[in-house]
Amino acid sequence: MHHQRKVGKWKLGVVLLLLGVSGLTACRENAVNDLSPADSPVYITNYDRSVNFGQYKTFSLPDSVIIESNDSYSMTQTDVSGRFVTNVANALTAKGFRRVTKGENADLGVAIIRVNNQYTGVASNPYSYYSNYWGGGFGGFGGYGYSPYYPSYYTYQVTDQYWEIQIVDLKNRPAASTGTTQAQLNVIYDATIRSTDITDQQAVDTAVTAIFNQSPYLKATE
Repeated sequence: MHHQRKVGKWKLGVVLLLLGVSGLTACRENAVNDLSPADSPVYITNYDRSVNFGQYKTFSLPDSVIIESNDSYSMTQTDVSGRFVTNVANALTAKGFRRVTKGENADLGVAIIRVNNQYTGVASNPYSYYSNYWGGGFGGFGGYGYSPYYPSYYTYQVTDQYWEIQIVDLKNRPAASTGTTQAQLNVIYDATIRSTDITDQQAVDTAVTAIFNQSPYLKATE
């Protein structure tokens, strides 16, 4: 399936700012429970199949990793994030791309993102009416007690944590935005690491190697 993603208006400014570039379920429940730590990470890669990666020569990659948390953004520099930056830069260099320093024009903008989202919701229990059925009313055979249907409510929290590598097209960027219309950059490559969190440098090595091994199309023309 042809896949092309665009950086949304709400996210474009953040990506440009943090890149420092001018202008710029499993089908079965608990399906990964029986996997070993080495097997449990899931590497998902996708790219724009209309793009010829051979047209790009250079890339810009900041030294920091973006932390995305419920639409808020910050930067971090830790041993793990630093390992990510180094490994991604080395992998792209090995594929024929050249990393430029901050402030130089680049054909590609690369962002390494640590997503840590938490969502809280409210849901109702539609069967709260039957709580009396198994107790002192019908269930206790002590009479014909009756409770009106008032659904009970409860809150829940979902945590979504994963790592992501995004590459945007800076070489063919749209014209600068005018008025209320904001230019959008194409995300031409996206890699996601899910299932198991990455907390040490060895895990970073394994993940980055796996991602770029399954992305043979991602290379510059020699």
